[in-house]
Amino acid sequence: MTDPLAQLSAAEVAVWLDDISRDRLRTGSLAELVRTRSVVGVTSNPTIFQKAISTGSAYDEQLRDLSVRGVDIGEAARAITTADVRAACDVLRPAYEASGGVDGRVSIEVDPRLAHETERTVAEARALWWLVDRPNLFIKIPATLAGLPAITATLAAGISVNVTLIFGLDRYDAVMDAFMTGIEQAAAAGRELSGLASVASFFVSRVDSEVDRRLEKIGTAEAKALRGKAAIANARLAYQRYEKAFATERWSALARGGARPQRPLWASTSTKDPALPDTIYVEELVAPGTVNTMPEATLHAFADHGVVRGDTIRPYYDDAHAVLAHLAGLGISFPDVVEVLEREGVEKFVDSWNQLLAAVREQLEAAGN
Repeated sequence: MTDPLAQLSAAEVAVWLDDISRDRLRTGSLAELVRTRSVVGVTSNPTIFQKAISTGSAYDEQLRDLSVRGVDIGEAARAITTADVRAACDVLRPAYEASGGVDGRVSIEVDPRLAHETERTVAEARALWWLVDRPNLFIKIPATLAGLPAITATLAAGISVNVTLIFGLDRYDAVMDAFMTGIEQAAAAGRELSGLASVASFFVSRVDSEVDRRLEKIGTAEAKALRGKAAIANARLAYQRYEKAFATERWSALARGGARPQRPLWASTSTKDPALPDTIYVEELVAPGTVNTMPEATLHAFADHGVVRGDTIRPYYDDAHAVLAHLAGLGISFPDVVEVLEREGVEKFVDSWNQLLAAVREQLEAAGN
């Protein structure tokens, strides 16, 4: 087998694309990536939609119709984004059916302005689930403190969830607990568990960006030697916690009832530091039962020169613990890193959502002239 992406899939890492657009759907680009690049899932976020709507003419016809109807900006944005996600779900439907519902999933995010509001997040999740109306949909909910009970309630309602913006290990533990509680509540309500799915999106490269900035500020040779190591160590230890959580009797009881585990998903996998290999966050995070969602550039880079060396997570737990201990010894507080990244992550998505709304407003006004 000479195709690196096929090798990655054979190593039980699901290959997902972190991108969506009307052009990609209409030209058959997504279908082509499914055929030739082992893609079995799609993730989206407000930034991706903002870029898609701001370029090209693919949305012009729908925008004209929305303008004629006089819909408000929020409704227009949802009509546009859910149409793309619904179409992507249809493209991925064969992968969904072939995998028995494990893959072939497409994610859409709740309004990021609701990140700290539990009840409104749950209501939005229900609305998006109804609007897209596809069984292979994931609703993305951020792993904020307010997001945790929303994750539970959404799963309990029989809605599959992609938990996003996870940066820290303790919060990841809370996410897995929220997932299992939601599955337990779904089971108590008599829901079929086999079709209820979830992934936990653990962000990677952003961790290195923040930690490396602090290492540069320290400036010693010892500090600089740790550049580019924190994110992979953190993700590896997340997988260790995943193994522990899903080896409990609590999970075994749910699995006997037909439940499927919440898979770890590596997000933010493009390399921000040009000094690092462009495939590092794929090659160094290979383990069974994981998902890696990649921007198209990273996907093609891995297809071109990626290397699958077998399991690159479980043999390195001790090394990962040592990296985080070393960082702490240099005075870098990982809890503070995580707090900063979560706050900035929510702020960035809110900014992108506002830019998306502004782009839709501009396009609606242009369509009405």
